[in-house]
Amino acid sequence: MNGHQIQIQDQNFTLHPSGTLFWQDRSVLLISDAHLGKVSHFRKFGAAVPQNVVQKNFELMDEALDCFNPKTICFLGDLFHSALNKEWYLFENWVEKKTIKIILVAGNHDIISPLKYEGLGIEVVPEVQWDDFLLTHHPQERNGFFNFSGHIHPAIRLRGRGRQSLRLPCFFKSERQMILPAFGLFTGTFVLEPKKTDEVFAIVEDEIMKL
Repeated sequence: MNGHQIQIQDQNFTLHPSGTLFWQDRSVLLISDAHLGKVSHFRKFGAAVPQNVVQKNFELMDEALDCFNPKTICFLGDLFHSALNKEWYLFENWVEKKTIKIILVAGNHDIISPLKYEGLGIEVVPEVQWDDFLLTHHPQERNGFFNFSGHIHPAIRLRGRGRQSLRLPCFFKSERQMILPAFGLFTGTFVLEPKKTDEVFAIVEDEIMKL
């Protein structure tokens, strides 16, 4: 997979086709809206979702970790989709094999007790402020900060001739904000309409394409 390099406020970042964002100067990997547990939640109620999607999420996280070797992972909310189910135990096993710091910025779907995360050594916080960068789950505008967030599951719609159209997940950047795409494979997307001053970085197969 080929990443895309950008600079924001004199800091260096890599946009990865997995939907993750690597903050080079701090060695932090940002991941938003993984929604672990969602597949098992829907399968429990009869939805025909392939079971291999569950393992694929963990494989993609490992791929991003192997690519960047970060010192810290920061999940920007909605790490786990629902109440405890069998995917939690897969997540426990995944975390126990890691030796790096993990932070969870709690999102609206993160209803599992923080004590469960803290038992795994994961720090659960409402937001993170590093220098003049603000990390949240819901997009926010705050004076003096550039905001990284998730929640929206942003996508861009490309239109061709006639009625042809293509919806692509994307990193959506405005002047003081970047919304990360949803990381989870079974999450859905929400199409945003960019303004002239916005920048859109679409995920096209294994590459990042600036539109």
